[in-house]
Amino acid sequence: MPTSAAFHRLEEADLPGALALSAEAGWNQVAEDWRLFLRHGAVHGLRGADGGWQATGAVLPYGSFGWISMVLVTEAARGRGLGTAVLREAMAALEAAGQVAFLDATPAGERIYRPLGFRPVFPLMRWRGEGQGGTDLPGGLRLVEPADLPALVALDAAAFGVARPDILADLWRRTPEAALMLADGSGFILARPGRQALQLGPMVAANEAAAAGLLGAALGRARGPVLLDLPRRWFCLATLLAKAGFREERPYLRMALGRETGFGDDARLFLIAGPELG
Repeated sequence: MPTSAAFHRLEEADLPGALALSAEAGWNQVAEDWRLFLRHGAVHGLRGADGGWQATGAVLPYGSFGWISMVLVTEAARGRGLGTAVLREAMAALEAAGQVAFLDATPAGERIYRPLGFRPVFPLMRWRGEGQGGTDLPGGLRLVEPADLPALVALDAAAFGVARPDILADLWRRTPEAALMLADGSGFILARPGRQALQLGPMVAANEAAAAGLLGAALGRARGPVLLDLPRRWFCLATLLAKAGFREERPYLRMALGRETGFGDDARLFLIAGPELG
């Protein structure tokens, strides 16, 4: 098992190697996603004998808790415990900062995380489909403007559990045409372009009916492949997606180290930002 001395912190020059890892795994991240971790958190990795990256693990600090993601191991190096090593490195970084570790686990990852003390918080389902490519904006909705960002951050903080202004501002800047807000200011949806598809989320609203209006409008305006991560409690939104031709792709399980609840109001959280961002 690698020791902590074997870990290196990734920098901007390492982005091509990080992108190669996530692309090999079939994940959706682009360079701007990896840059979020370099700017606002950290990515630690293990190099092989040839100097290439064999494994990575990322951490985003979110105040009283932190997010672990991008735990990747290149196919040729799997089965050596590298994934568990980078996970433990991320856990140690959060423990040293006094932050509770959170992550969104695939079924395969869940089998690794449970013995380490991670407990289930709530289940998610990834959906994939096609946007309708329209331009109409239904009544009661408007595009998010720069002046809306403080209110948007406050809504997200209430649902997610902590303010993350830099992350949300980055998502808005990357795809402003997909950022929608309810006219009364009570909810919003953001999106970001990915390697394979447009990722919708986060989406925050006061109730599921309001969230359905936001989601329907976002799907109507999106172009090409779309994916999103929906908490499984929202049955009406799942029905909306199925009627729009979307299909379930894979389950996730939000987990936390040593606790079974999040820090925010899950009843307002209708789409997560993605397993890498929470």
